[in-house]
Amino acid sequence: MTINEIQDELIEDFAFYGEWMEKYEYIIQLGKEVPLIDEKYKTDQFIIKGCQSKVWLYPEVIEGKLFFKADSDAVITKGLVSLMVKVLSGHTAKEIVDADLYFIDQIGLKEHLSPTRANGLLSMVKQMKLYAIALQNR
Repeated sequence: MTINEIQDELIEDFAFYGEWMEKYEYIIQLGKEVPLIDEKYKTDQFIIKGCQSKVWLYPEVIEGKLFFKADSDAVITKGLVSLMVKVLSGHTAKEIVDADLYFIDQIGLKEHLSPTRANGLLSMVKQMKLYAIALQNR
């Protein structure tokens, strides 16, 4: 699936839920499904700066595609990072760098997250794109 196809699928999934509490529960559920980072990578090297909670993100290149594993010490934040992993993991560096992440606005995340969580989400996106840029420049 392309990044846009995954985003469109998430937009449909979120449209199914009427109330934001249900959407938060869905985000928390997604957090339980994120490919977990190995404990040995839960170091400062892989921590995302700019998140209020601790969020670790580990990139791995397999056959020219970037795969992410992540974890967080907060359930909502873990759900948010799992959304980003779901959308961006398994794609080429160019696809990740060029991705327009329109689903964030379309599912209403920006207006329903606290300012600190919204900043954390932007930090996640930035870090994932930085890993992709680094891969492109190898």
